[in-house]
Amino acid sequence: MGSARMASWWLVGVFAVVLAGLSGYAVFGSSRQAGIVTELADDSADTDAYQDAAYLISWEMALIQASLREPDGEEREELPAVHEQAQRAMEHMANVDTENEQLTSALVEAHRSMKPDIASYLRSIDQGDMETAEATLEGSIEPAATTIMASVLAERQHHMGDHAAKQSAGQRESRRLLWGSGLGFALSLIVLVLFGYSARKHRRQVETTAATDPLTGLPNRTAFSARTRGALAETASHRRRRDGSGRGRVTVLVVNLDGFRDVNEQLGHRIGDLLLTHVSRRLRASVREQDFVARLGGDEFAVLLRDADPAVGEDIAGRLTGAFGDPFVIDDLTVDLEVSIGAATAGPGEDVPTVLRHADSAMNRAKQQRLGFRRFTTDHTGDDTSARLTLLGDLRRALDTGDEITLHYQPKIDIGTGELAGVEALARWHHPAKGPISPGEFIPVLEATTLIHRFTHQVLTQALRQARTWLDAGHRIPVAVNISTRTLLDTAFPERVAELLRQTGVPGDQLCIEVTEHSVMNDPDTAIETLRRIRVLGVKTSIDDYGTGYSSMTYLRLLPLDELKIDRSFVKDVATDHGSLALVASTAELGHTLGLRVVAEGIEDAETLDALRAVGCDLAQGFHLARPMAASDLTAVIARHAPVAA
Repeated sequence: MGSARMASWWLVGVFAVVLAGLSGYAVFGSSRQAGIVTELADDSADTDAYQDAAYLISWEMALIQASLREPDGEEREELPAVHEQAQRAMEHMANVDTENEQLTSALVEAHRSMKPDIASYLRSIDQGDMETAEATLEGSIEPAATTIMASVLAERQHHMGDHAAKQSAGQRESRRLLWGSGLGFALSLIVLVLFGYSARKHRRQVETTAATDPLTGLPNRTAFSARTRGALAETASHRRRRDGSGRGRVTVLVVNLDGFRDVNEQLGHRIGDLLLTHVSRRLRASVREQDFVARLGGDEFAVLLRDADPAVGEDIAGRLTGAFGDPFVIDDLTVDLEVSIGAATAGPGEDVPTVLRHADSAMNRAKQQRLGFRRFTTDHTGDDTSARLTLLGDLRRALDTGDEITLHYQPKIDIGTGELAGVEALARWHHPAKGPISPGEFIPVLEATTLIHRFTHQVLTQALRQARTWLDAGHRIPVAVNISTRTLLDTAFPERVAELLRQTGVPGDQLCIEVTEHSVMNDPDTAIETLRRIRVLGVKTSIDDYGTGYSSMTYLRLLPLDELKIDRSFVKDVATDHGSLALVASTAELGHTLGLRVVAEGIEDAETLDALRAVGCDLAQGFHLARPMAASDLTAVIARHAPVAA
């Protein structure tokens, strides 16, 4: 009995020691897994420091540019405070990034050194010296901000890579803890069950916390990157085997909320956070069951698609856009939002950062051009950020030299008499290394920056000097010049036109300013006032590409116009399509009723010209009549008393 009792006590003691050891190991594992959660959460918060710095620098640049357009606007008053917020964000980023202390300290100092330039820039605006302000903006502020932004985004990307590595390491350590526990569990079934449950619970907590956005409950950027990485690997594996299995190619949609910043500023962050939760629910409800929706951060979301046909991305984007047709109702407040969506389908060998960057680039272009949706294409110069920055640098140099940007002139012909009624000035850029570059490539790049003001000034100067040369030779040839949205909404533009007319000695009626419907509808009140001030100078005004924009009859009646140009897309089929002919005829009648001269552009053959003559168009322009030509060639034709039109 004594021996049995001793053995029993020995077994109890061993069990107690094992249980104590397992309990201690459980406590250690629980503590360590909680530590992993804390470390990953802290590291994720550090990643936000880069996002905050990039966001505030973008906001600061937007306010700087807006201050030039509206010197008396609220943006001018907000700028100093936002600059200080951006500086603090940069300093916080530097404190976080201890591994690259020299680089981040240099970035902080570079941003701090912008303050005197900004102060000088604002003084010039306050003094009404817009040329000096533009020079400061283009010469020092924009280049410095571009460099800082590129470095911040690069550091952010690097830190995100480190964060992903730490997450993977944390998951591996979590698995090791679980395996260690499993060895001990074999000694006692009870301890195995209890401790196994605890370990699995903690592991799920670590993995869920590290991969979930705490506000919306959606997967976060880390989870989205991991899922996309797996999809790319699976696609590559199928491609190598050429077995045609799997769910097809990988397409990423990046979704950005238009106007969300205004909601945050005007209604507060609480409403903004609630709005994001509502948005996340609508996004999930709008996609298919197999699609993967995540929140990348801020007001940006992403959707991962796996389809053989990349065009499915357009269908899903249409669903997402339609989901925002109804307003959001939050605390009795009604909030209207729209979205800008960019799509990118992964090509062979492309990784997650590349696909996301391409989709983000397409989204930004959709946002800038108010398209709603845009797909990334590798053959579009503007879609590649590095190519765009290179092109922008070349354009800046071309404007500095002043001899690469030239003008060709396409005649406008009076349909009734066949006589030359004027010309349209068309910009041409001959790059010293790349040769001729299409306006369709470089004009959109210019329109996205304040360089468009310098470009417009050079074009107007060349056009007016040529008009003066023709006047001195006895030829009255009015010149039409297209201007961009940014220029139309620049309140100082009419004064610059007046000064150029004075310098060149050209009467106002020898210049015509052409704008598009889209430009006007960006800010109708400002556009109407700008056109009114231009017409006071005697300058003619024209709506270009009529019919392709909003075609608001109300604004067409209110706009101070002299001319209506019917877009070539309506003109090209008038000789063969009764519908197109009816549209052009009704537009011509509308223009004449409003007292406007009606111009048809894009005439390619004699039959089209005859049809336009029959419906009463006043002027015609197109390759059938005359191609754009250098001023010297046009002057030579006129000097020979030869008809300009073919």
